[in-house]
Amino acid sequence: MSTEQDLAVASSADVVAVRQLVRSVAIDVGLSLVDQTKIVTAASELARNALVYAGGGEVRIAVVENGLRRGLKLIVNDEGPGIADLEQALTDGFTTGSGLGLGLGGSRRLVDEFDLITAPGKGTTVTVTKWAR
Repeated sequence: MSTEQDLAVASSADVVAVRQLVRSVAIDVGLSLVDQTKIVTAASELARNALVYAGGGEVRIAVVENGLRRGLKLIVNDEGPGIADLEQALTDGFTTGSGLGLGLGGSRRLVDEFDLITAPGKGTTVTVTKWAR
């Protein structure tokens, strides 16, 4: 497998495809079963957010290395309306949709590294990394 793959997210079927590919790469990278589940859950939440709130987006799945450590990095990008109040959006229970409001905050807790860049009218990019232990 190449070290990076991009998947478009335009439907619920695409979210499933993201989950499947992330699980496969997580296994290849050597993530434990628990960490596989965490990164797959985060990938699913972030891809679904792009679909629901921005009408779709793209997920880049990359194998990364830091010295002897290997990991899995996801970059979820959309060109939607952006997030007006980032602090509020990262608060558990806050949602502007019909979900539980656990997507962003929950995803942040499931990964080792979390970065979010957003601007109203400019879209959102969320980058997360999970390292093999």
